[in-house]
Amino acid sequence: MTMKIGFIGAGNMASALVGGLLAKGLNPKSIALADMHLPQLQRFADQGMFTTTRNEEVIERADIVILSVKPQVMAEVLKPLATIIQQKKPLIISIAAGINVDSLSRWLGGDLSIVRAMPNTPALVQTGATGLYASPLVSFEQRQQTETVLGAVGLTLWVDDEALIDSVTAVSGSGPAYFFYVMEAMISAGKALGLDEKTARALTLQTALGAAQMAITSDEPPAELRKRVTSKGGTTERAIATFDEANMQQIFAQALAACAARGQELATILGQQE
Repeated sequence: MTMKIGFIGAGNMASALVGGLLAKGLNPKSIALADMHLPQLQRFADQGMFTTTRNEEVIERADIVILSVKPQVMAEVLKPLATIIQQKKPLIISIAAGINVDSLSRWLGGDLSIVRAMPNTPALVQTGATGLYASPLVSFEQRQQTETVLGAVGLTLWVDDEALIDSVTAVSGSGPAYFFYVMEAMISAGKALGLDEKTARALTLQTALGAAQMAITSDEPPAELRKRVTSKGGTTERAIATFDEANMQQIFAQALAACAARGQELATILGQQE
């Protein structure tokens, strides 16, 4: 790979992307990172990457600029960079939740190729899922570059409507927390049934891993896989019936709808930063 990639912000997600890109063969000297925390930068510098506290120096070196700062400070960070961004015209990839393309474009002076990416935390272990939306100026080649960058840490999928990024957030962006919540509940329930903490945890996590692997490798939908485990009159059927009595599917639908709605609210609030 010959891409020159710059990161504005060198936190956990930037670290995950860097790790994935290096594993895919990108030369460390093709990566530049800017952050105000020198200890955070040092481990990248130790691997041969360019590091700095000045965002402008990263942009000068990059064909692709990845915005990985907190959404709450995005406007403050980007506005001083508008002049150099307009001179360089790099591909902009934002991995900040709740900041829409119009806001990013406005803060950076407009007329730019911008991709919104919604990764999730399993990217930290190269098993992420990322939803992508491209603004109209993004070229086919830039789409391919985006897939290469985000694909280094897992699955990538494009959506054609930016509003669907909120749906992506509800399903996969926030999704790991839902599964952790279920794991937490199962471990607690296992302990209540007499298992010790270590045993309940190991059984729960391995079962989660196995179920996910079965679903990924099977041609059948999860509903069919569930039915195959649920024998008529058996133990699993009794558990599923309890979930159904509690309207679990409706609860999940309400939870994901609330998550998507909050994403829309944040886009409005954060986009008003001046």
